[in-house]
Amino acid sequence: MLTKALSNECLLISVMTSTSSRVGVEGATTDILVKRCAEMSRKLRFFKDQISKAGLLSSVRPVTQPDVELEELEIQLAEHENELIEMNANSEKLRQSYNELLEFKIVLQKAGSFLVSSGTHAVSERELDENVYSNDDYVDTASLLEQVEKTVFVVFFSGEQAKSKILKICEAFGASFYPVPEDITKQRQITREVSSRLDELEVTLDAGIRHRNKALASIGVHLVKWISMVRREKAVYDTLSMLNFDVTKKCLVGEGWCPIFAKAQLQAALQRATFDSNSQVGIIYHVMDAAESPPTYFRTNKFTNAFQEIVDAYGVARYQESNPSVYTVITFPFLFAVMFGDWGHGICLLLGALVLIARESKLGTQKLGSFMEMLYGGRYVLLLMSLFSIYCGLIYNEFFSVPYHIFGLSAYKCRDTTCSEAKTTGLVKYQDPYAFGVDPSWRGSRSELPFLNSLKMKMSILLGVAQMNMGIILSYFNARFFGSSLDIRYQFVPQIIFLNSLFGYLSLLIIIKWCTGSQADLYHVMIYMFLSPTEDLGENQLFWGQRPLQIILLLLAMIAVPWMLFPKPFILKRLHTERFQGRTYGILATSETDLEVEPDSARHYDEDFNFSEVFVHQMIHSIEFVLGAVSNTASYLRLWALSLAHSELSTVFYEKVLLLAWGYDNLVIRLVGLAMFAFATAFILLMMETLSAFLHALRLHWVEFQNKFYHGDGYKFRPFSFATLTEDED
Repeated sequence: MLTKALSNECLLISVMTSTSSRVGVEGATTDILVKRCAEMSRKLRFFKDQISKAGLLSSVRPVTQPDVELEELEIQLAEHENELIEMNANSEKLRQSYNELLEFKIVLQKAGSFLVSSGTHAVSERELDENVYSNDDYVDTASLLEQVEKTVFVVFFSGEQAKSKILKICEAFGASFYPVPEDITKQRQITREVSSRLDELEVTLDAGIRHRNKALASIGVHLVKWISMVRREKAVYDTLSMLNFDVTKKCLVGEGWCPIFAKAQLQAALQRATFDSNSQVGIIYHVMDAAESPPTYFRTNKFTNAFQEIVDAYGVARYQESNPSVYTVITFPFLFAVMFGDWGHGICLLLGALVLIARESKLGTQKLGSFMEMLYGGRYVLLLMSLFSIYCGLIYNEFFSVPYHIFGLSAYKCRDTTCSEAKTTGLVKYQDPYAFGVDPSWRGSRSELPFLNSLKMKMSILLGVAQMNMGIILSYFNARFFGSSLDIRYQFVPQIIFLNSLFGYLSLLIIIKWCTGSQADLYHVMIYMFLSPTEDLGENQLFWGQRPLQIILLLLAMIAVPWMLFPKPFILKRLHTERFQGRTYGILATSETDLEVEPDSARHYDEDFNFSEVFVHQMIHSIEFVLGAVSNTASYLRLWALSLAHSELSTVFYEKVLLLAWGYDNLVIRLVGLAMFAFATAFILLMMETLSAFLHALRLHWVEFQNKFYHGDGYKFRPFSFATLTEDED
C-alpha cells in the first residue's frame, strides 16, 4: 500500500559503549559538564547584551579561526567576563565621581548667584518652612547613559538642633550636601578645581569607553561561533546524561528509536565513533522489543513537507497508520480550486508561487516575517492551488468573471435577429455542446444563476461522497494491515453500506439525471424515499426498478446502524471472558509479536477491560458516523457556496467598478476605476478569498475526510540534530 511505504518503521535499539569514549572531561560527569555549558551560555548572553547596549554589531560571519577545545573556551570566556566586569565597575565609579563633581559645580554656580543677590539687603529671621529656596531650573546631571533631573536648594537655619533635623530630612529624601564658602574668591577657586577635575574625568571616561568597545568588538567577532559551539556541546552532554551505566559501571547503555532504513547508517556511524575515540571496547548495537508504540516518521522533501505539516497540524499519525498527506497533495488544492475557480485569478496566484520558488534559495537563508514565512513554506501548496484554480476556471469559463470562447463556438444562437443583444430569451441549441467547460452563452442569460447553482451544488455532493468513501476505504486498509477483522466486519462494511445506501444512491441519481436530461425532482425523490418508500414515483422515476431499489437501500441503511453498534462490544466481551476464564493471572506478553497473533482478541484490554466503557465508546462512534454522514455531506455544499460567492464578487467588481468607470470618456475616472478594480482584486479576491477557500478546504480534510479513518494520536520521531537547536535551549 502506498501510504504504508511512506510510513517508515522505527526500531527500538540499545547501544552499549565504554565510558572512555566520551563520558567526561578531567573526570567530570556529564551533569557537571551540562552545568558548565550552561554557565558558559550565561556568559555568552552577558557578552551579547553588553554588545547590544554599546550599539555594536556582532559579526554574522565570524572570521576564520582555529578550533578551540571546550576547556580552553571556558577559560577565555571567564577571562573576558572578569575583564568586562572590572571595566564596568571602574567605569561606574568614574561616572559616579563625574556626576558628583558636576553636581558640586552647578551647586556652586547656583549658590554663588543666590548669595551675591541676597548680600545687598538683610535677610530677616523666618520660620523653618519659609527658609527654603527652590530653584525652578532643573539640573541635567551629565551621565553617559541617562540624564537625571535634580533641583538645587538652600536652607537657612538657626542652631545645632535645627541643623541635625534638617540633615536627617535631607538624608531621608536622598539629597546630597556640598560645602559652599561665603567668600566669592574661594568659590571661584573651588569651581576652577572642580572644572579641571571634570575635564580629566571626561578624558578618562572616553578612554575607558574606547577600550571597552574594543574588547567587545574582539568578542563580537567570535561570538556567533562560540554560541554555536557551546550550544552543540551542551546538547551533546544533555543527551549523554540520558544514558545509564550497566551493572559493571564500566559501560554506558542508551536506548533510542531508529528508522529501519537508517540501520546501516547508524551502525557505520557508531563504528566510526569507536575508531575516532580510540575506545578499548567496541560499541554493541542491539535491536530490542518495545512495549510502547514507536514514533511516526515520514520522509518528506521540500514539495511534500508542507502537505505533511497540514496533516500533522490535525494530529500526528499513529505508528504505521495510513498517511492522509499522500492524498492531500492532490485533493487539498483541488477542493480549494473548486471554490476559487477563475483562471485569471489562478494565473495571479501562479505568478506569486513561481516567484517564491525561483527565489527559494535566497529566501531560505533570510529571516522572514510571519506572513512571508507562511507563504514561503507553502509555496508548492500555492503552486498546485493555482494550477488547479486555472483548471477549474477553464471549466467554469471565468477569467476575472468574463467568459471566453476558448474551445470553439457556443452551442447556442439566437432564434432570430431580434434577440442578438438581449441574451435573455430566444436562444436555441444548434450544434454539439461546448467542447470544454461551461458554454459562454450562459453568461448574462436569464437561467445563468439557476443553471450554475444546480451544476455546482450537484458537483459538490459528488465530490463529497467520493472523498468520504475514500476515507472509509482507507479505514479498511488500516484494519487489514493491523489484522483487525472485527473492524472490517463490524465497522467498515456497515459504514460503506450506510453511506452509499443514502448518499451514494443520491450521487447515482445525479449522474443518471445528467446523462438522460431528465426533469425529475431529486429533492422529492430523496424525501419521499423515507416518508413514503412504496409510493409510485411517477414523473420522478429515472430508471426501471427504482422504487424496489430504494426500498432495499433504505432497509440496508436501517440494518447498518445496529450492525455498527452491537456486535463488536459483545464479541470483545466474549473474547475477554474466554481468555481469562478460570485464571487468576493474565498472560504476560513476551514480545511485540505476541500482540499480532490475536489482534481481534481482548488482550489489548487485559484486566482493564470494561464492557460499559467499550459499549458507550462504540455507541458514540456509531451515532457520530450516522449523524456525520448527513452533516458531512451537507458540509461539502460549502464548495458550491464559496464558488458562487467568488464568482459573484468577481462579477460585481468587473461590472460595477471597471465597466462603470470605463463608460466615462474621462481618463482620470478610468484610471481611478482601474485602480479600484485592481485593489479589490488583489486584496479581496486574491487575499481574503484565497484565505477563506484555504480554511474551508482545510476543514473538509480534517473533519469530513480524516475522521473516517485517521486517529492522529501518534507522536513524531525527533532525532537528535544540531540543526534543530534554538536559542531557547541555551
